[in-house]
Amino acid sequence: MDDWLVGQFINPVIAKLWAASTLSALGSGLATVAAPLFVASRTDDPLVVAGASAVAWLPWLLFALPGGVLVDRMDRRRLMIVIDLVRVVALAVLATAIISGRGGVALLFAVLFLVNTGEIVFRAASQAMVPVVVPRHRLERANGWLSGGATLMHSMLAGPLGGFLFALSAGSPFLVNAVTYALSAVLVALIGGDFRAAVGDTHEPRTRSMGGEIVEGLRWLANQRLLRTMAVLIGLLNVTLTAALAVLVLLAGERLGLGSVGYGLLFTCMATGGVLGALLGDRIIARISATWTIRIGLLVEAGLHLALAASRSTIVVGFALFAFGVHGGLWNIVSNSLRQRLTPPNLQGRVASTNLFVAAGGNCVGALLGGLLAARFGITAPYWVGLVVAIGVSAATWRVFNRAAVARAFADPPPVESPAPVA
Repeated sequence: MDDWLVGQFINPVIAKLWAASTLSALGSGLATVAAPLFVASRTDDPLVVAGASAVAWLPWLLFALPGGVLVDRMDRRRLMIVIDLVRVVALAVLATAIISGRGGVALLFAVLFLVNTGEIVFRAASQAMVPVVVPRHRLERANGWLSGGATLMHSMLAGPLGGFLFALSAGSPFLVNAVTYALSAVLVALIGGDFRAAVGDTHEPRTRSMGGEIVEGLRWLANQRLLRTMAVLIGLLNVTLTAALAVLVLLAGERLGLGSVGYGLLFTCMATGGVLGALLGDRIIARISATWTIRIGLLVEAGLHLALAASRSTIVVGFALFAFGVHGGLWNIVSNSLRQRLTPPNLQGRVASTNLFVAAGGNCVGALLGGLLAARFGITAPYWVGLVVAIGVSAATWRVFNRAAVARAFADPPPVESPAPVA
């Protein structure tokens, strides 16, 4: 059996955190699938149906940065428990209302907004806890398992399970989602220890405004060349990726001749690659280095857009999406591990939430851009634009992620030691 599984993953702290994160991802995936199905069962207005996605993304733009301040001000473990319990109550109310025939679209939108607001803070707090409970030399493996579990549950299992549960009862996916959050809260509560951000042996005094603390986090990130570049890349590449995926259903039908099942299998290819990349990521990164993991990943981004723009072969497109999934899993491991290594404990929440904010902004812009480009210049236009952007950012950042700079990030000790948790 893998020595890390014996020595670290079975460690009760990281095991509970992994289980809580994986269960949360399953529940969130069920709601993601069930929400548009419920809206579509009530109305055929495209604007209202699209509203389910809008209210899911809007909190990421509004509350990601303030959420990072909360993560750095409070005990992260207790914050995660409170968020899960609030989401349990909200989803239980929604499920009960739907099952009793009293739930409407307005209630669904309100609950989605609340749940996704909590997701922002929960995710930032979870990422901030990882470097406290995991040794620095094991961060890649820990982030790989966390990413792999979330991808497996959210992107592969939640889809068919959510559809099946919705067919049984429109409220059942939301009820099961509430149960997953409740179990997550229990698992996190079983983790002992103090997870407040600390400087040295004393807790940092909170005397500034929330705006001041947000600015502090942004200023610190802006002065870190590696992390600043990673954040910019996440934003730019999310714009082109989301633009590509936004019209993929049209490309699949018009150029590949695929129906709904075939279209769904394209996402299965990407999710399968993501799980494989996450689970084997630490070994791959150790073999080829973090520098070349990033550089090759940028080339894979370009290759995906080229395949989608130029190929009419389902096999080629499916393989390109699979390769992109592997790259996505590796990218998450490298970016999270670099950020956790380089960021002081008292800034972990703000820096993580800034990355979430940038990523969400890229998703929102990309969803709109994909439709506009396809409508104006043709179905392949978003992919050609994505290819140009991927080549451009590869050339512009190639030297930033040099071996010496990345090696220093892995070799340097953590900025400040945090108090160890109690298992």
